[in-house]
Amino acid sequence: MARKRIGDLLYEAGILSAEQLNEALKYQKQSKGRLGDVLIEMGFITETQLIEVLEFQLGIPHVNLSKEKIDPSLLTLIPENMANRYLVMPIRKERNKLFVAMADPMDYYAIDDMRMSTGFQIEVAIATKDEVKLFIERYYGMKGSLDEAMQSMGQASAAATSAGTDAELVDEDSPVVRLVSQILSQAVGNGASDIHFDPMENSMNVRFRVDGTLRTVQSLPKTMQNVVTARLKVMANLNIAEHRLPQDGRFRVTLDFREIDVRVSILPTIYGEKTVLRVLDLTSSLQKIEQIQFTDYNLKMVRHMLNAVSGMVLATGPTGSGKTSTLYAALSELNQPSVNIITVEDPVEYRMVGINQVAVNVVTGLTFAKGLRSILRQDPDIVMVGEIRDGETAEIAIRAAMTGHLVLSTLHTNDSVSSIARLIDMGVDRFLVATALRGVIAQRLVRKICDDCKTSYVPTQVELELLHNEGFAETGLMIGRGCSTCGRTGYRGRIAIHEVLQIDDTIRSMVLHGASDAEIRMYATDNKGFHTLLWDGLGKVKSGVTTISEVLRVAAHD
Repeated sequence: MARKRIGDLLYEAGILSAEQLNEALKYQKQSKGRLGDVLIEMGFITETQLIEVLEFQLGIPHVNLSKEKIDPSLLTLIPENMANRYLVMPIRKERNKLFVAMADPMDYYAIDDMRMSTGFQIEVAIATKDEVKLFIERYYGMKGSLDEAMQSMGQASAAATSAGTDAELVDEDSPVVRLVSQILSQAVGNGASDIHFDPMENSMNVRFRVDGTLRTVQSLPKTMQNVVTARLKVMANLNIAEHRLPQDGRFRVTLDFREIDVRVSILPTIYGEKTVLRVLDLTSSLQKIEQIQFTDYNLKMVRHMLNAVSGMVLATGPTGSGKTSTLYAALSELNQPSVNIITVEDPVEYRMVGINQVAVNVVTGLTFAKGLRSILRQDPDIVMVGEIRDGETAEIAIRAAMTGHLVLSTLHTNDSVSSIARLIDMGVDRFLVATALRGVIAQRLVRKICDDCKTSYVPTQVELELLHNEGFAETGLMIGRGCSTCGRTGYRGRIAIHEVLQIDDTIRSMVLHGASDAEIRMYATDNKGFHTLLWDGLGKVKSGVTTISEVLRVAAHD
């Protein structure tokens, strides 16, 4: 098939007139630029029109690079000078195919050059010019900074460069400083919630947690380990000379016009210090309670609990399950000028207008328990405690809930019912738990099926039995095939599943008389319309939002 020129395609699509095309071609000869760029510069077409024509006329897919999971190892296949010359960004490879994003996917000379230099068959997608430039700078810039940092350190051992010089750790133009900044920028661009710097025997691996799953994005030489860790310590205002004890800190940066709060945890291991960064996007918009994916029944129960004048409402689940986001949504609903709301958090993840927020500071002695005591002298109506970590905080919060305050907090338990036993294990009296507790929201996050590659499938016999046991039909089940949008995983984004336990007089009596978790759960299921995390998850499976394997990954199945 003859290769068509971009000007001919635009003319045939009726977007460009013959006069405009001729005028652009004349200007192109003088400027020696790409015809597409010339047409956009002259105002004859928009970049959106160009992408649409290529996508629909030639079937060249359009990709959003910010949604792609780019494999950094491909940077060695296409050198930086070639990437800049042709405005091309490698995305991934499959067998003998190399998938790339180009600003001009009709630059056949560039495609042939890449095919000959890499030995791969080139599969092309189109991306905007600015986006390709940004990602070339972000990914190749990281590689360049790493090379510069290695060069500046020479062949010295890790011990001899244990923390680098003061200038290397604070100078914004230092290769090490640029490298760390580029890793942070890449993580934020990929939507990572955590960044892991894992010391290995001969290297340091950098991993991002995206949609709850860890993946390796970079492997740094072992000689870079100490200086990168030292840079992170400097940013978090930690002791760079301390290598034997765990350290915790935080810092705040602005990346891609977004304010990011980063929590830093450093732990000594046999191969050196492991650093984990928890990334909190302070510019993220708060969700409303209706957006938390509650079922209609669960939403009704939650609102009933939040309307109580006093008592305690708990959100439970493991770290990273969205508990705090759910409580913020609850506070957003309760936030009124006539109500005094005070929170004590570690850290303050979202700033809310009209709410007094206190950040825990262990260094100065401001703990959850101490902060909570002070808050109760501030005439609050509603109090949110970021997390109940110990018996002292639990008892103060429970007593506050019994004296006219609505108390919201989080707790680390497996499900809603076991939260009762957890509070009692912390040393809180059964009578106080039974009297103060209004309800518990247990929550998990499961990955959503990618919308771009969603397809129906036939469940296995085991899956059929599970669905039937929970009262669901097997029709309408979906799965993700895997595509460029989701990085071939079949999933993109996450959604919450819940179980909501509302405490009534019968459950209070059962708590006072030492009933087991199983007895309370059986009563709630038989008499309160209570549904487990598994049931709620399978309901979302039936709706085509997630998969059975995802639900079973986070929800117990007996």
